[in-house]
Amino acid sequence: MRQLSTLSLVERSAQNRFSQTRSEVYFEGNPSDIVVQGKELEAAFRVDDDRYLIFTTDDVLFEESLIITLISRESGIIEIAHPGGEYASGIFENAFSEDDSVHFQFINKVIWTVKISTAPHWRVPFLSDPRGVKRSCGLKTCMTFSTVPVSESVK
Repeated sequence: MRQLSTLSLVERSAQNRFSQTRSEVYFEGNPSDIVVQGKELEAAFRVDDDRYLIFTTDDVLFEESLIITLISRESGIIEIAHPGGEYASGIFENAFSEDDSVHFQFINKVIWTVKISTAPHWRVPFLSDPRGVKRSCGLKTCMTFSTVPVSESVK
């Protein structure tokens, strides 16, 4: 997995009281017809020849929420997750990838890891994810989340 700079977002509908901003994903300046939640592209990673992991925010000062979306150029949105919690806000930082995972910091003084599998696998809703990860209640996932505390020496 490697970080990309050739992927971008173009806003399609602005945030309002009832919905988040929605933006179209552009690959190397070309529209894809894939519309995701979020306004600001924080980071993008190429998973394989077809799949990409993108991190977006709504650019709302003091109430920033992170949206992690796994997309396919062929199929569109595969899966969406929201790490964090109600009224929890953070700054997305220190993202880096290795093999099949992306590590980053967002909230709660932890290092978050999202591991991408090659095929969907079983998960138990409400029990499989660390505290604060919100997503649909499906029984299969390609994204596995874990957290570890940030050591004092890293700060």
